[in-house]
Amino acid sequence: MTNPRTFLSISLAGTIIIIVNLISCTPQHGQVVISKPDEFRHNYEAKEVIILKSIASVFKEKSVGSSVKINYKNLTVDSDYFIQDEWRTKSNAIVRRLNWKECEVILSVITEKKTEKGWEMRRLLNKEQYDVFFSTIELKIYEEMSKIE
Repeated sequence: MTNPRTFLSISLAGTIIIIVNLISCTPQHGQVVISKPDEFRHNYEAKEVIILKSIASVFKEKSVGSSVKINYKNLTVDSDYFIQDEWRTKSNAIVRRLNWKECEVILSVITEKKTEKGWEMRRLLNKEQYDVFFSTIELKIYEEMSKIE
């Protein structure tokens, strides 16, 4: 029969080895150079105007760009570049009506790093971070709907 303390030590050591291997396999933060911005999509059940206001609010809160502008005619939200050290970030979103109750949001956060050759587009956010954006937008949609109704 194995000592519980020995079993716990072996389990902990195995877990640490697995975590170290996983970390060594992932690319370093912001090192993946891309040629076009990533776009992720999510559907919401709300009117376009409410979604646009919610997206703009999230862009401002998360500082993923400066000077956030809503274009109600084209159903877009855009920001100017927010520059910090050797990085700059801007965001844009497009809202598209799918049917009588749903709208699709196409979201893109563009991050660039200054190099000797100029600005290079880098992948800084993964799908998980975009999912956080979409969840935050959803909460803002509920807040906006409660203000209007």
